[in-house]
Parts: sequence; C-alpha cells; structure tokens
Amino acid sequence: MEFDVGILLQQLTSLDFAKGALLSVGVGVLSLILATLIGFTLALGKTSGNRWAQTAASAYIWIFRAIPALLVLLIIWNALPQLFPVLRQDWFSPFLAAFVGLGIVEAAFMAEIIRSALLSVDEGQYLAARALGMSPSKVMTKVILPQVVRIALPPTGNEFIGLIKLSSLASVISLQELLTTAQIAVNVTFRYAEFYTVAIVYYLIIVSVLTLIQGAVEKKFLWTSRRSPARVDNPAVEETVKKGASA
Repeated sequence: MEFDVGILLQQLTSLDFAKGALLSVGVGVLSLILATLIGFTLALGKTSGNRWAQTAASAYIWIFRAIPALLVLLIIWNALPQLFPVLRQDWFSPFLAAFVGLGIVEAAFMAEIIRSALLSVDEGQYLAARALGMSPSKVMTKVILPQVVRIALPPTGNEFIGLIKLSSLASVISLQELLTTAQIAVNVTFRYAEFYTVAIVYYLIIVSVLTLIQGAVEKKFLWTSRRSPARVDNPAVEETVKKGASA
C-alpha cells in the first residue's frame, strides 16, 4: 500500500482534525492556568516560614510528581464518580476531567519552577521596597512578580508544550483530541501513514506557533528588565528617593 498524498492533503483541512487540535490546545491552556494558580500557592507555602504550609506544599509536590498523569486521569474519570454521585451528571465532561487532571499533576512541577524564580529574587529588593513605603501586596505585584515571570517564562513555555502533548492521554477518558482523531480514522481506513502524518503536521504547527509566541514574550520581558528603573507611581516614595539621592 503506497502513501496517498491526496488523503494527506484532504485531512490537513479536515474539520475533525481542526477540532481535535483546538481541543488539545484548549486542554493545554486551561491545564497550565490551573497548574500556575496551584503552583504559585504551593511555591509561596514552600518559601514561607510556616512549617505546616511547607509540609503541606512538600507533600502535594511529592505525591503528584510520583503519580503518573494517566493514572490521575483514570481516577478522576472512573473512580471519583463512584464516590461522588454529583460527578455522574452530564456537566462532568471528558474535557473538564482532562484539564483538571493534567492541571493538578502539572502544578507540582510549576511549583518548583515558581519557587526557584522566587528564590532568585534578592530579598534586599523586598526590604528596600518596604522601606520606601510600599505595601506587601504592591511589592509582590510591582517588584517581585515581574522578575519572577521573566525567570519562570522559559521553563513554563516548555511545560506548556509538554501539556499539549500530554493531552493525548485524555484519549483513555473518551476525549477526542488530536491524536484520538487520527486513531479513529486509522481504525476505519487502516491508512496508518497518512493519518499519523497529519497528526504530526498539526503538532509541528502548534508547537512552532507556541515557540514563536514564547520567544516574543521573552524578548518583551528581557527588554523590560534592561530598561532604566521604572518610576514608582507614588509621590511620597518618589520624594523619599529624591531625598535619599541628595543626602
């Protein structure tokens, strides 16, 4: 059986493959958002002085770094509905189970990325900003987070690409994402080469676009970090800085 270029070209513009690709990207985006929110909380817990917060964060990271993502998906989709009847309703879809499952697993890795980024920011910057009259929340949003984002962005981009590929695991819970779409077509036609090649092309396009976006965002933050220090939107702080400079 020869490779049929016609089938390849036809499926590259297929609506089924386009929907599968969008589902894969959607699962990856929502999983990363959930993982970042949980991971940031865990990172704050691990870097705090509270022993209980450190223990809880370390336990979460230990557990979900050890359990395979596939097993987590199977537990969420098959085991939890047996324990909680509310999850047997129509609103609990494979898409929801997929991004939640991948998100809570990925959070363990994002926690370490964010924790490393937090630790890389000199503590003296926090103390200096507090001395200038900034509130703790403003120090975090104006001083700490911009630097954390710049440092954490490259590994986070790599994790995002990994999540796009991990979305293929959701085939075990009946989510018809990109790879599942190809597999269904293969089961019907037995044209392995053509349909798997279509899946490869879609993955290459997705990763290429994400890589370009990541590069552009990284350049923006790199440019921001090399600018002269930004003005602080606080007249009292500016006055303090001026007095310190003239002293």
